[in-house]
Parts: sequence; C-alpha cells; structure tokens
Amino acid sequence: MSTNAEYEAKISQYAWDDLIKLWSEIELGNTKVLGWDAGKALEYLVLRAFQLDGADVTWPYSVRIDGEEIEQIDGVVYVASLACLIECKDMDKPAKIEPIAKLRNQLLRRPVTTIGSVFSRKGFTEAAETLAGFVAPQTILLWVGSEIKYSLENKCISKALLKKYRFCIEQGLPNYNITMEAIQ
Repeated sequence: MSTNAEYEAKISQYAWDDLIKLWSEIELGNTKVLGWDAGKALEYLVLRAFQLDGADVTWPYSVRIDGEEIEQIDGVVYVASLACLIECKDMDKPAKIEPIAKLRNQLLRRPVTTIGSVFSRKGFTEAAETLAGFVAPQTILLWVGSEIKYSLENKCISKALLKKYRFCIEQGLPNYNITMEAIQ
C-alpha cells in the first residue's frame, strides 16, 4: 500500500496521454497491476487532470480533531472562483446515495460557496441522482465515466466543471452531461 505522497509523486509524472491510458486501465479494472490500490487511480487521475488544466489542486488528505480522523477528503480543486471538494467512486456498479450524503456532510462544515463533485466510473443510481438535486443549499455536481473520458480526451476538465456549475445554476440540475455539446 502506497502513501499519499508516493501516489502524488507517481501521478505528477503523467501527461494527458498517460491519463487517457490510465483511464482505460481503470475502466478495465487493471490498476492494481500498475501499482494503484483500489480507488486510488481514479482519485489521482481526476486531480491530475484538473492540475494539467490549470486548476490549483489539494491532494487527498485527512481532517483530524484531537488526533481522531473525522473526514477523508479525496481532494480539492480551485477553478476560477470555484472551490470544489472532490469525491471519487471506482466501483463496478452505479454509485448509490452514500457518497453524495458523505460529501453533503463535508460541505456543511465548509463556507457556503464551496461546491462538491462526485466522480463515478459507472454513474449513479436514480435515487442518488434525485438526492443530488435536493441537497440545497449545498451544490454537488455528478460526473459519470463518459464525462471523465471526454474531459481527458479534450483536455477540458476545468471548463467542464464551470459548464456543469452554470447549468446547475440555470436549470437546478446537478447531473448535466458535458458530452452533449462541445466545450468552448
């Protein structure tokens, strides 16, 4: 089992093409042979994509009070004026409501302008999508596998985040699929 610092050092060597290859291995479930523990490849891939696209990134970390871990944060990205907590789920089935509920609780401890994004390789259950639409005043944006792939291939994950956020403001829906139209 590698440390966060080792994962960060490893992913910092990846360029866009390397991330696209890693995404293919994530989709196939082959990341263990590449030295990534379960779920870690997706976490670091998402953060590295944001970093390559110009975002400021805070790598995965734990929040402790009196020596006790109270939160494990998959990462934070700062894009334009947005601060976004990241949660990643690399599972063989669509994500249920738990990661959304977890992220909502984390957002409750943050400034109200902080948003969240959940990245799920296999998407979300209908109940999870419904819940994400009703976590106000927190905003949690949902990302599915096809959007991750699109963002990597088009080197546009930061612009995609802004597009998803604007759509959520205008339409009140957290699951706008960025692959529906070209991102400018």
